[in-house]
Amino acid sequence: MNTPLLQAEILRKTYGPLVAVEGISLELHPGDIFGFIGPNGAGKTTTIKMLATLLQPTSGTATIDGIDLIRYPREVRPLIGYMPDAFGVYDDVKVWEYLDFFAAAYRQSRDERTATVDRVLELTDLTEKRDAFVQGLSRGMQQRLCLAKCLVHDPKVLLLDEPASGLDPRARIVIKELITRLGQMGKTIIVSSHILPELSDFCNRIGIMERSHLLISGDVETIIRQLQPTRQLLITPLKGVGASGPLREDLEAMPQVEKATVENGDDGTVRVAFTGGLSEQAALLRTLIERGHALCSFTESAMDLEDVFLRVTTGRVN
Repeated sequence: MNTPLLQAEILRKTYGPLVAVEGISLELHPGDIFGFIGPNGAGKTTTIKMLATLLQPTSGTATIDGIDLIRYPREVRPLIGYMPDAFGVYDDVKVWEYLDFFAAAYRQSRDERTATVDRVLELTDLTEKRDAFVQGLSRGMQQRLCLAKCLVHDPKVLLLDEPASGLDPRARIVIKELITRLGQMGKTIIVSSHILPELSDFCNRIGIMERSHLLISGDVETIIRQLQPTRQLLITPLKGVGASGPLREDLEAMPQVEKATVENGDDGTVRVAFTGGLSEQAALLRTLIERGHALCSFTESAMDLEDVFLRVTTGRVN
């Protein structure tokens, strides 16, 4: 396996007796998009700020591209693009001037800055707003501008703290597509959000925090299988023709069916805990039809990120 681009081991941050982050460990590779999930006060922002070299960890280690970010923060910062959950914009500054200013802060020459501004404006679909004043942009465009600012030095790692906060549905879709594109470009991305269904659309890895602890972390499919080892099938008989009782009895006698439960009355859906794969599902459906069961639906109920979040968290806060 390739060497991790970002690696953290037992990162801890305390403020006197208050433990803000307790023993966070992460390992992310180029192209990974890590969804950081948790309630307010869980420790997500503190973790992101430590990785951004803005907070000194109380203990633990972390590296980006093999460089110790605690010992050598100046060397690491050119590799990081950090987007905070709240940021200010400057009055009476045009979009291109805003980006040019930050490119100059990275000591790019005038010619380099011109090319950089054009590149990040095109990447974030803001080229048409090049000469617009920053304070006149919509909230969604300001979010995209802040992300463009994070890209002027072409960082390898992006740390995005609630990038879709306060956006309307269309603006959230734009941000989501942009983050997906950046991941496809090979950037390692950590993105925190409370909008769980949207994270599942573009994150290949997730971590769930609560009360300063990282409760679970890994690729989405593996975590779902850990929490729900069997596939959940929902099989509904045709009302007035089929009956759920005989259907349930037949199902319980079949191999790879651990349990069958009738929901919502005699003609209701039968929920099946099934240990087989997709080919076994197809064989099960064929067998039921051959035995004369009239079915109007046969679907798999997939666990989503909201289910995972509710399963592993308790709802307690610091």
